[in-house]
Amino acid sequence: MFNLDEIYSISGFLSLCNKTVEDNIPTCWLQGEISNLARPASGHWYFSLKDNKTQVRCALFRLSQRNIKFTPENGMEVLIRAAPTLYEARGDFQLIIQHVEPVGVGNLNLAFEQLKNKLSAEGLFDSSLKKPLPSIVNTIGVISSSTGAVIQDIVRVLNKRYPFANILLFDSVVQGQGAAEKIAQAITAADNSGRCDVLIVARGGGSLEDLWAFNEELLARVIFNTKTPIVSAIGHETDTTIADFVADARAPTPSAAAMLVTPDKLELLSTTDKLLIVMCQHVIRNQQRKQEQLNHLKLRLSIPDKQINHLSQQLDYLSQQLQSAILNTAIVNQSKLSTLYASLKQQSPQARIEHSIALSQISAKQLKQQITRIINHNKETLARLSARLQTAILQMMDRQQNSLANHANALGHLSPLNTLSRGYSITTDTNNQVLSSSAKISINQTISTRLIDSVIYSKVGKIEKN
Repeated sequence: MFNLDEIYSISGFLSLCNKTVEDNIPTCWLQGEISNLARPASGHWYFSLKDNKTQVRCALFRLSQRNIKFTPENGMEVLIRAAPTLYEARGDFQLIIQHVEPVGVGNLNLAFEQLKNKLSAEGLFDSSLKKPLPSIVNTIGVISSSTGAVIQDIVRVLNKRYPFANILLFDSVVQGQGAAEKIAQAITAADNSGRCDVLIVARGGGSLEDLWAFNEELLARVIFNTKTPIVSAIGHETDTTIADFVADARAPTPSAAAMLVTPDKLELLSTTDKLLIVMCQHVIRNQQRKQEQLNHLKLRLSIPDKQINHLSQQLDYLSQQLQSAILNTAIVNQSKLSTLYASLKQQSPQARIEHSIALSQISAKQLKQQITRIINHNKETLARLSARLQTAILQMMDRQQNSLANHANALGHLSPLNTLSRGYSITTDTNNQVLSSSAKISINQTISTRLIDSVIYSKVGKIEKN
């Protein structure tokens, strides 16, 4: 016999198993290959971790993914830290993952390579799409932290190398949680301001974790879509970030970025001196050439009086042409003014109103004439219809009279009175019933006999049957 207290329900048994597993098996590190990876809309990740002999179900919930920079893929060898449990709803043994990292390569290094390959395939690193740096720089926008040494290095280099440029600092955190979003916002603000000829995104050196904000996909796409040319100067010369590949130019250090976007003051002064010498030589040669032309003209100059007379005659001719041109211009302008006045007058509201009133009056007159014509036409039609109606009535009365006469004549032929006029008579009893047989009368009964011109009343004295 079995004890009823030892019988479990399915849920009770699975709950007992789950408690036993969780209480007796500690959190473990496991290494295996990812397979059957699923990412439903909830944001959780589900996959199987397997080796060459067996496999186990795993669940990585969304809140535990915050520190995972790479994207898991089927076939990837990973090292996980997980706690065993039993999913009671299905009775499945599974591992709840707390941390995961790829085997043989770091978490961040793998994420870096994955994003680099993705953006490269999309063309964000294409050199043909990079914007050229401006040759003349008036304002430089710097996206960096106001508390770091980077901005001081840039200012110091520019003061020595090219003190003519203005520097606008767009302050942003450059490390830690949310730094990529802050840097992206600062770049967008600098680009939308329209005040900067070139932008420098700068930060000092650090570890891969310290520089990770510059490896985020969000920041890379903002840099790619920026209209202003942008130079990346992140970390030391050996440090490489995704932002370096997307930017229009890369400088090994922030100081080098300041030198890259501006010309050297000494080189400009040297070039200016050379240009000044060339300009002076050009002025001297030009002056000598003009002096030679002047000497040549002096040789060709005629007698002053004759030249003055010629110029006076030419002046008179030009004066006449000028007066004629002024008159023609005045006539043309007067014509244009008249045309414009007429056009303006046509556009005047008063003219349009008067024109509308005139059209309304004409329309009213035409409408009145049309109504009069319709009334007269209807009167004529009514008169014709009245005449036709009277004629039809007379014709109908004649036809009815003829028909009545015919019916009266036919009725007269059928009338008993017509029979009486031929010598016949009609005998009726006291109830005015026609007597057609002696069976309907008796002796001493009063009867009436109708002749053509009178009625005879008599009393029956004798009845003889035929």
